[in-house]
Amino acid sequence: MATQPRPTPPAPTAASASAPPSRSEARNAAVRATLTPLAPGERPWPLKVATLIALLIGASDLVAVLVNGKFDVGGAHAGASGVILFSAVMLVCAWGMWQRRYWAVLGFQAILVFVILFFSLLLMRAANLLAVVASVLVVGGSGYLFFKLVRVLSRLQMPTPPSR
Repeated sequence: MATQPRPTPPAPTAASASAPPSRSEARNAAVRATLTPLAPGERPWPLKVATLIALLIGASDLVAVLVNGKFDVGGAHAGASGVILFSAVMLVCAWGMWQRRYWAVLGFQAILVFVILFFSLLLMRAANLLAVVASVLVVGGSGYLFFKLVRVLSRLQMPTPPSR
């Protein structure tokens, strides 16, 4: 069986090599220039808030299941194994964020996206003013925290500068 040779990408032309960067790439470069890696032990406030939220949710859900044997929410109840698994994920996420792990912050942001989507859908079905206010507060607060964690995430992934 004969294999076909892979196509080679076209060589860059002189025009594309000397083309100025786009406005968005110039803006990205300017923002990257202002970023500094987190100092040892430094935890910005969005990271502290996210850690506290993950810890509170994980611990309170776990305590509720251990005390009651089930997890009731508005008349419907979730299975204990699912709640225990979610609690474990949240507690591991809280530990990872406190240790300033990239994967933990990224995972918490993924959970925040689902929270934002879920409460946005609840907002469309809100039957009273309290439901509207609660949904707007959760969507707004989660969105703001997500936005603030993006910068923390970029500072976590930055390589440390070489020592001189």
